[in-house]
Amino acid sequence: MSCKTTDGSRSAEGGPGQHRPRVRGPLRVEEKHQQQQHVTDDLIVEAVGGRAEPLKAAMQDSKTSLGLRKLIPEEKAKMLSVGVFLFLSYSTAPVVLGVPPIKIQPEQVHLSYPGVYGSMMVTWTTFDEADSMVEYGLLGGKLFEMMAKGSSTIFVDGGSEKRKLFIHRVTLSALRPGFTYVYHCGSGAGWSDIFYFTALNESSDWSPRFALFGDMGNENPQSLARLQKETQVGMYDVILHIGDFAYDMDEDNARIGDEFMRQVESIAAYVPYMTCPGNHENSYNFSNYRYRFSMPGDTEGLWYSWNVGPAHLISFSTEVYFYTDYGLDLIVKQYEWLKKDLEESNKPENRKSRPWIITMGHRPMYCSNNDHDDCTKFESLVRKGLENLFYLNGVDLELWAHEHTYERLWPVYGFMVYNGSREEPYVNPKAPVHIITGSAGCREKHDGFIPDPRDWSAFRNSDYGYTRMQVFNSTHLYLEQVSDDQNGKVIDSMWLVKEQHGVVAWV
Repeated sequence: MSCKTTDGSRSAEGGPGQHRPRVRGPLRVEEKHQQQQHVTDDLIVEAVGGRAEPLKAAMQDSKTSLGLRKLIPEEKAKMLSVGVFLFLSYSTAPVVLGVPPIKIQPEQVHLSYPGVYGSMMVTWTTFDEADSMVEYGLLGGKLFEMMAKGSSTIFVDGGSEKRKLFIHRVTLSALRPGFTYVYHCGSGAGWSDIFYFTALNESSDWSPRFALFGDMGNENPQSLARLQKETQVGMYDVILHIGDFAYDMDEDNARIGDEFMRQVESIAAYVPYMTCPGNHENSYNFSNYRYRFSMPGDTEGLWYSWNVGPAHLISFSTEVYFYTDYGLDLIVKQYEWLKKDLEESNKPENRKSRPWIITMGHRPMYCSNNDHDDCTKFESLVRKGLENLFYLNGVDLELWAHEHTYERLWPVYGFMVYNGSREEPYVNPKAPVHIITGSAGCREKHDGFIPDPRDWSAFRNSDYGYTRMQVFNSTHLYLEQVSDDQNGKVIDSMWLVKEQHGVVAWV
């Protein structure tokens, strides 16, 4: 874990938090002379088509102009004489070498919702110390008329090179819900491209639109191009990435993580990119995940909740059940937090304004794949750990990934199907509905299915793709699966209709 430094930044390895860019000192007289002579030689070579040595010898002669006339045409001699004069005149001034702002140029820009009314978090990366500022303004208004400042965190990757990244975070406050803002981020040392976002409309009467998926890598990110375009034309209000990024963010001393974050910038810089950890983030105690993303709460994005429209969304880590070397206490801490959060969201006044409770975690409780993962087992660790808690608190919809396929389940609890009715199974169902959407595309390609689906499996498909979701109102929620293999065709869809929410809906 990190520790604080004197300037308020964090260092992943506890080293000093203040880091200054390397600045080259004044040139020595000999170095300055060598640079001048090098440039002069280059001028001569260019003027005579590569015949430098005879020309330099002629210039050193007391009859320089005669030597020049012998070696090169008259017009080139005149041009060379002027060029050399200008260069020698200029070179009498002090030589100042600028350092290109490569390491302090903002990149990997992404948004997240901090869970505070009228706010948005902007996060980006540099590779040296720089200020953290966002300049922004309303679309159609004066450009960059507002400015917000934040801070940076020093992240030292756990790989052999111990690469150092500066993760910048700035919170924009007092935003007008539903209004579009134009922004860029960085400092006087370097600014990002210009992006835009629409502040979330936090009314419970609003109908937010989501794209959701998991298991997308920087190699074979099959769904990325379609998601980029659909995001930029305004189809989504929020992106949910349900674990497994880049494959893997820590590889090549975290350069794969850098590359992936650059790739998703074209999505994540425009809408909140909300996440949960997956098994591919486990290296160095999930440090690349914990430092790169900025989720609500104080658990470094491992578990948190937030409200959007008529829904209360809960993100949690299934990985606490598998990477116990990082602490068995995490299982207990997360469970207690989940229990408290669910109790709070089930208070009558809260469940009335946010009737839908939707969870997202990486590894599913159920699946009909043939890879012997946890979800294929009767004694699934995730199911044993959380199914009763979610059922007894009336969770409506559970979103998962991990399996590189898409699967929609009938309403299920304890391996038993609890459809609303034979004709309308998703109208007033008597158990939570599960969706597995882990086929966005990565280097591990597809997973397979067992030949015969389980009784609780309603639909399954192994095309690359992703899921769209819209929470229309307090009673109606719509889901559809997009196949990227079939050029964006919708291959599955469903309406989840609930006239009652909470545990009373199961009766």
